[in-house]
Amino acid sequence: MARLNIQRRRKKSNSGFVFLMIILLLVSFFAGFFVGKNSGKGKTDGKEKEGKKSEQKQEQSNPNQATDAEAAVDKLMSEMTLSDKVYQMMFVTPESITKVGAVVQAGETTKNAIAAYPVGGLVYFAKNFESREQTVTMLQNTQSYSKIPLFISVDEEGGRVSRLGSNQAMGVTKQPPMKEIGDTKDAQKAYAIGQTLGEELTALGFNTDFAPIADVLLHANNTEIGDRSFGSNPEEVAVMVENIVKGMEEKGLSATLKHFPGHGSTQTDSHTGYSESQRTLDELRSFEFLPFISGFNAGADMVMISHMTLVNATEEKVPCSVSKEVITDLLKTELGFQGVILTDSFQMKAITDQYTSAQAAVKAIEAGVDMILMPQDLEAAHKGIVDAVNAGTISQERIDESVKKILMLKFEKGMLN
Repeated sequence: MARLNIQRRRKKSNSGFVFLMIILLLVSFFAGFFVGKNSGKGKTDGKEKEGKKSEQKQEQSNPNQATDAEAAVDKLMSEMTLSDKVYQMMFVTPESITKVGAVVQAGETTKNAIAAYPVGGLVYFAKNFESREQTVTMLQNTQSYSKIPLFISVDEEGGRVSRLGSNQAMGVTKQPPMKEIGDTKDAQKAYAIGQTLGEELTALGFNTDFAPIADVLLHANNTEIGDRSFGSNPEEVAVMVENIVKGMEEKGLSATLKHFPGHGSTQTDSHTGYSESQRTLDELRSFEFLPFISGFNAGADMVMISHMTLVNATEEKVPCSVSKEVITDLLKTELGFQGVILTDSFQMKAITDQYTSAQAAVKAIEAGVDMILMPQDLEAAHKGIVDAVNAGTISQERIDESVKKILMLKFEKGMLN
């Protein structure tokens, strides 16, 4: 009996030992699991914290950079007269300030002209280009004469709008019409064109290109846009615009999206007179705006406003380039574009048939434009704006808003530092 009791106690003892071992193993397992999990979480949290620190560091450095830029721009603006500021809002041909038939060099005449008319930008055309060496020298000299560095631009889209590529002496690649690129549906082709434009134009001295076309072609008989557009599918055009803009901007060339809010639905040419679009605001939002939004997101520095009139999308029946609803309400407020906004040429009949140079200039600034492209009479346009400010029709703050935006872009592009 004693032996039986001992055996029973041993069995209980063994059972207890086994049970205890099982408990210890379970405790060890779960402890290891939670430690490992917490350890992994700690590492992840560390990375997250590191990432957040990096983001915070960037956020801290960016404001400093912005502060430096704003300080430099504010100082420059404090030294500018109202006249200087208004001229900074003008983007003109060299002929309009030199009074020469066709400018192909830059000497004393150009130097004196820039001193008298300190404009913000100059745009050149095919007649200004004789050779590569001549163009480089002309642009370098011109830039050296300006107290505030100039936007120097050209219309180099490809196809029929190719001021440089059409001249073999310039050594610039002649790009095909953008419709041919759009037809391939190959976004890399658009990106490659953007890179080539960026490399070749900046090598000559240009810092801005009035391209790409972001218009979606809606009518086959639209002669103003036609094969300049990447196509008629807004999503596909948006992809092409995004990639060509990336290519240009990566090479330091400011891209200009045109012609907001989308000129592909018109059937008459605004170069020759009144042009209208029947599109509704909902149609524009779901269709024409898409390539522009892609271009904004890709980093386009500028947007050019068309002269067509929206007869079904806005209350005011005026050319888009002088419409507050189009420029301030849609482009700046709804779509959030913060870059430089310029008009299409104010020498086109859609403008000159309706307004004097002074009237058009004042209406454009009131509408929210930052720069006026090629006013028919530069001095009259300048005087019209200055007089409107002095009369209180346009506020000094409104002028300063645009001038600061222009100068900030020049700073960001390394032109002012």
